[in-house]
Amino acid sequence: MSHETWPNGFADLADLARRCQALHHASALPGADHKTLLAAAFAELDAAVEALTKLAMRDEDGTGDAEATAGRPDGLSAERTLLRAVFQHAPAPLFLLEQDGTIRRANARAGELIGTPPGYATGKPLTAFVDLPSRAAVASHLAAAARTGESRQVECTLLGPADPARIALAVGVVTLRDDTRLLVAAAAPGHGASAQPPPPGPPARVDAVQAMTRRMDTVTAVTRLLLDNSTFSEAVTLQRCARLLAGAVGSWAIVDMDRAGRLRRQFVVGPHDDPAAELTRTVRAVDPQPGTVAAQVHSAGKAVLLAYAEDPGILGAAADGTPLSLLLGVTSLLSVPISDEGTGYGVLTLARVAGEGPFQIADLALAEELGQHLGVAIRVDRMFRHRSSVAEALAGSLLPARLPDVPWLDLSAAYLPASEGMEVSGDFYDVFPVTGGWAITIGDVCGKGQEAAAMTAAARHAIRVLAHSNPDPADVLAKANEIMLAGDYEDRFVTAKLAYLRAADGGTVRVTLASSGHPGPAVVRPDGRVDLLSGGGFPLGLFPDAEPDTEVLELAEGDLILFYSDGVTDARSADMRYFEERLADELAGLADSSAAETARMVQGLVTGFSSGELRDDMTILVAKVRAQA
Repeated sequence: MSHETWPNGFADLADLARRCQALHHASALPGADHKTLLAAAFAELDAAVEALTKLAMRDEDGTGDAEATAGRPDGLSAERTLLRAVFQHAPAPLFLLEQDGTIRRANARAGELIGTPPGYATGKPLTAFVDLPSRAAVASHLAAAARTGESRQVECTLLGPADPARIALAVGVVTLRDDTRLLVAAAAPGHGASAQPPPPGPPARVDAVQAMTRRMDTVTAVTRLLLDNSTFSEAVTLQRCARLLAGAVGSWAIVDMDRAGRLRRQFVVGPHDDPAAELTRTVRAVDPQPGTVAAQVHSAGKAVLLAYAEDPGILGAAADGTPLSLLLGVTSLLSVPISDEGTGYGVLTLARVAGEGPFQIADLALAEELGQHLGVAIRVDRMFRHRSSVAEALAGSLLPARLPDVPWLDLSAAYLPASEGMEVSGDFYDVFPVTGGWAITIGDVCGKGQEAAAMTAAARHAIRVLAHSNPDPADVLAKANEIMLAGDYEDRFVTAKLAYLRAADGGTVRVTLASSGHPGPAVVRPDGRVDLLSGGGFPLGLFPDAEPDTEVLELAEGDLILFYSDGVTDARSADMRYFEERLADELAGLADSSAAETARMVQGLVTGFSSGELRDDMTILVAKVRAQA
């Protein structure tokens, strides 16, 4: 049974328990007025005694509380019309309250004091407009006045349109003809403060223009932040955005993200001081639970604006049960989905404290727009990360994990992707055994991306399979050309080199080299002579009758053959010169280097020449002849 269906005595006890808990939480808040809270606690103690007495008397005579009946009001008389006019235009702020503290009416001066139209306040608890440290005490005094019929007075702070106003709240009781009790609360300036609202006029319009300008500046700042995709990091983007909004829109910014179907607290950013840092850690440790504003927004996919945050549990509770909204001092709150209009990624919650004024509809529109911007940024970030992981997986399948050990060859390879873009490379190389020796192949596919990678994989594996039983590298490339033509690769093509290396008499190595439109290679002799071999032949996948070019050469001990992709020769400097013009000279200086040193130094030379801005992927494979056992 919920407390709403209990007999009146038990319902009173339930309300008493809630108010006492609120007083307990309020006593721990910074700036709490312990004198006022103590007076409220005594009032609640009186209420507890009275409630217990009523329950005891009921138990003794076996009777229960009768259901309360409410009479219907008669038609408005002239006197009541006059009283209503007096109420509305009274020079002091007045609130007409139900017994539970809900505002039934607020006059014009009361609306000016809290910064809202009187009609907006109707139906809301008066405590929603009271600053957090005073809220529990005011609730207790209102309950005491309703219970005893006696007037009460309490000093508190109301959340006004600008700075909070310190007031003295006098609460009286009005009994209607049907014995229904209503409360009348009148506000007067508190000690050392003024409850007078700011005068209307041009300053309000100036403030509105300034607020609009701040919102536009915030949108511009967030847009610039989201356009900076150099890191492609969802976490970095969210954290930077939270930091920006915590200073520009509210005191606190909270980001909760959907992780495997459950909201998890991602970032909490607040004021930059030591107490706030401790609060930040406390809030970050609490994931949103069902019923909290973040959970509601994420589930419904709709934003929530609480100009006056009256429910202390709206943000959840700390480990000790203290509502987070009380710890943070939240007086106004808005929460929006982080979504790209198709997928909900999480929730952005912004909160203000006393003195910052309530959130407006314009603030909600701003936050909703930013939530959509963040959603699009997250979608793009995840798309790039997915494509990057696919690219890495494909690239790993196109390049051998390690080069084999060949007794009479010193082998080394290097690969460096282009500076821009995250598409998978079309470069490939391989070293594998063939009848009577070893084969080295290197190639490049026109274009990038998954389609190019599929063609690269087909070319590499076709060459390897065909070479297993075919002693002629030119015939291997010709048959690979037929396979490429049979595949559905649109207008893509593959350039390739295939070299068969066989150990010969006298410690030499005989190289039979077949070419299908691929550049190089270069041969470097121990004395510094460099021969740049021609490319030749047509690329694979273009013409049915294309015949690869063939060349035969011999390498002696210490000779080095360097295979490379056009990412080496086509590298350009800042003055638009090509590295191809310097290739022979640079290789001449590497004559005494090992295969690994040569690959590393060529890579460094190309990178330095182009100032790190590679326009194409760079692939290098080096084979140096060793002394044969």
